[in-house]
Amino acid sequence: MNEEKIDTLMKEHSALLFRLAYYYTKNLHTAEDIVQDVFIKYFHKGVALEGEAAQRYLIKMTVNRAKDYLKSWHYQKLLLQEKWFSKKNVTPIDKLVVRDEEQMISEAILGLPIKQREVIAHYYLEGFTVRETAELLQLAESTVKSRLVKGREQLKKNLHETEWEVLKDGEF
Repeated sequence: MNEEKIDTLMKEHSALLFRLAYYYTKNLHTAEDIVQDVFIKYFHKGVALEGEAAQRYLIKMTVNRAKDYLKSWHYQKLLLQEKWFSKKNVTPIDKLVVRDEEQMISEAILGLPIKQREVIAHYYLEGFTVRETAELLQLAESTVKSRLVKGREQLKKNLHETEWEVLKDGEF
């Protein structure tokens, strides 16, 4: 694979893969590492896919790598450390209300259990169909639908009492 194809492939798919990795890991640096690992493995294997086939292959690799990370001892150790030594994260208040509301939605999605979070991310954030999500995650379509329903119910419950200034009109 030549440098031009590699460059093009990375430019086309990096943002999507990063978002997926982030929705699994909830950590920017870990998501970056996962995407980098995925591209390295892809190029070392010498896979010569293009277009949608390449995208699906890279997505599957990213999902698998993220799931492997969540099972790893390193991640489990971090969870224990956060539990015992957690500090309240203070983030600067965004000046734009829209950005603040989008952040609330993102946090609510990240607060979902992984099974619900992954189908919500694929279906709503990446625009996959139920069938595509089922194929990607190797689940039955009914399972994906069930997890979507549970995820939406949990999001509705978590975001119910939030006062929306901008996004309530469906602009998101």
